[in-house]
Amino acid sequence: MSFKKNLDYVHLSKYFYTLSIVLTIAGIICLSFFGLNYSVDFKAGSNVDIALSKSLTAEQIDPILKNLGIDDGATISAGEDRMNIRFTKVLNEDNDAKLKAEITKLDEKASFEVNTVDPEMARELARNAIYAVLISCLGIIIYVSIRFEWRFALAAIVALLHDAFMVIAVFSIFRLEVDLTFIVAVLTIIGYSINDTIVIFDRIRENLRFSKQKTRQDLIKLVNESVSQTIMRSLYTALTVFVAAFFLFLLGGESIRMFSLAMVIGLLFGAYSSIFIASPLWFVLKSKQKHKPAKAS
Repeated sequence: MSFKKNLDYVHLSKYFYTLSIVLTIAGIICLSFFGLNYSVDFKAGSNVDIALSKSLTAEQIDPILKNLGIDDGATISAGEDRMNIRFTKVLNEDNDAKLKAEITKLDEKASFEVNTVDPEMARELARNAIYAVLISCLGIIIYVSIRFEWRFALAAIVALLHDAFMVIAVFSIFRLEVDLTFIVAVLTIIGYSINDTIVIFDRIRENLRFSKQKTRQDLIKLVNESVSQTIMRSLYTALTVFVAAFFLFLLGGESIRMFSLAMVIGLLFGAYSSIFIASPLWFVLKSKQKHKPAKAS
């Protein structure tokens, strides 16, 4: 396909760098002022999920919470056959039993699932999530440095952190709920992103063996050709997973909705980071390498 060979990916990367910088700044501002919208998985409180046999409204539940004295900070999300009540405080056994009894009066066939997280467990989950991302990045740095060189490793890690932070930034900007499945999605995105990046880097390394690198333009040509030779594979892989994640978001259950959305967002950013972030960044690092002068024979 000739249109790929004519594209200057290194030149086009500056527009994607600009987009990423703008989103990064917006994300940092939102995170600084508002933080993330943590679910009950990451902060103390109780989450009551109710399966209903008939539709109930928040207006019917509000008086029950007020009579029990547990309405402070409670939020109610009502659907046709499900209702979710989220409390910022941990419900004790007495309140839990009374709440179930009162709702059962409105719907005798209602079934309940109560999840509770205490403050120490919430902090531990948040710490472990951060450690998981950092350890995975460290492992990738070691692997790529051994398999390739440090410039490839640095460019790959920047692209991975970019993808992960873009998802976090979008969730912060739009106040989307962050739960444990969100962390799974971020780690999955890192896996897909490094796969695409390694494919391109492997082609760059192969082409390095047979190319002349006398000028900066020669290096640009090498990167552009390497990306052109692998771009369709990268796009097809990303598109296949994207379609699956997108329909999982539309048709999947509530419990995996945020996971699916994080995957959709991450795959979009990951698709262009391997092409327009990682490869051009390697070019910048490589172009600054000082070449040793050839010895006179």
